[in-house]
Amino acid sequence: MTETPAQPPVQPPAQPPAPASGQPVPELFSWEFATDPYPAYAWLREHAPVHRTKLPSGVEAWLVTRYADAKQALADGRLSKNPAHHDEPAHAKGKTGIPGERKAELMTHLLNIDPPDHTRLRRLVSKAFTPRRVAEFGSRVQELTDRLIDGFAEKGEADLIHDFAFPLPIYAICDLLGVPREDQDDFRDWAGMMIRHGGGPRGGVARSVKKMRGYLAELIHRKRQELTDVPAPGEDLISGLIRASDHGEHLSENEAAAMAFILLFAGFETTVNLIGNGTYALLTHPGERRRLQDSLAAGRTDLLATGVEELLRYDGPVELATWRFATEPLSVGGQDIAAGDPVLVVLAAADRDPERFQDPDTLDLSRRDNQHLGYGHGIHYCLGAPLARLEGQTALATLLTRLPDLQLAGDSADLRWRGGLIMRGLRTLPVEFTPVAKS
Repeated sequence: MTETPAQPPVQPPAQPPAPASGQPVPELFSWEFATDPYPAYAWLREHAPVHRTKLPSGVEAWLVTRYADAKQALADGRLSKNPAHHDEPAHAKGKTGIPGERKAELMTHLLNIDPPDHTRLRRLVSKAFTPRRVAEFGSRVQELTDRLIDGFAEKGEADLIHDFAFPLPIYAICDLLGVPREDQDDFRDWAGMMIRHGGGPRGGVARSVKKMRGYLAELIHRKRQELTDVPAPGEDLISGLIRASDHGEHLSENEAAAMAFILLFAGFETTVNLIGNGTYALLTHPGERRRLQDSLAAGRTDLLATGVEELLRYDGPVELATWRFATEPLSVGGQDIAAGDPVLVVLAAADRDPERFQDPDTLDLSRRDNQHLGYGHGIHYCLGAPLARLEGQTALATLLTRLPDLQLAGDSADLRWRGGLIMRGLRTLPVEFTPVAKS
């Protein structure tokens, strides 16, 4: 029998350093904070722009809150996306990614890898998101939008998250991936569990990830067997991933499954939140909402285009960029960061930075100087941003045109935001309007 070596005593985690101002840091990541995080982020930008904090998971990480620092960090090659660079203590093991993705062998996707693998995989997948292909998909997005609104227009009331913002991007990304229509409701169920962020049964997210992984493996295998020598016009993304090669090297099935998984996971929740947060912002800013409705009624789309960008900046779908890990000692915003430390760029704080945006707490749909970071920056800029913008513009324009007197049902103070670290979105958005009879 071999002798088990003595283990060193577990050391309590070091306490995060106090800000130089000496003032107490506002409480972060509480339910009250989730309702309106922007005052706390304003405090951090002013007093502790690169701040080390303990997250609800127990992991300690640096929060970067100023625009200039955020933009630098998002493009800094020394901040790796690969969790292997995390100098993680035992209690933090596996707490920096999507629950269940390690066990399901879904780690080799664009949010977890660096060049050169990132460069190779992104080049292959980007073929599905060309401006031409996204534009061709526009008619399907409009069809889905109208079908979903038809489902509740006669009732005079709806929960815009459950009835509209959630199913629209799910069905759209399933169509893009090539998931058969008869299987798409299963994806809707799995995706619903994944965005509850602790609101569902214990372990539910990991189980949904496992089910999705099993389904994707089977679907990829079936599509590989059915693949023709010549691609058909408008070939689905999974078939394209299987077919795609880079210098003669095909994607492995694990890589293809991981890519399909992250495109679904990242490609639907951001759009759910864009539509939900955007509609809520318009309903609580009636002057801006009227401007947009008048513009649409006149047949103009310029305010819709700038307006969606402003909604992304003002209260965007992604609150914090996904995890980064220092591969060597470095400095961000004058703060020294040790190798192995996690870094989280707070997009929501950067996009309200008064050093970059005039009147940043004001919603102005015609804002022109609006280089927000809502979809990131650098080589990890969101690949699906054109599709998300298309879905957001189509959803908002159709809602405001077909349901012109749309308004909140109840008090906005009663609304609850989903818990979670990366995304920002409403649990529900109850609305009412004049019922519309079917034509």
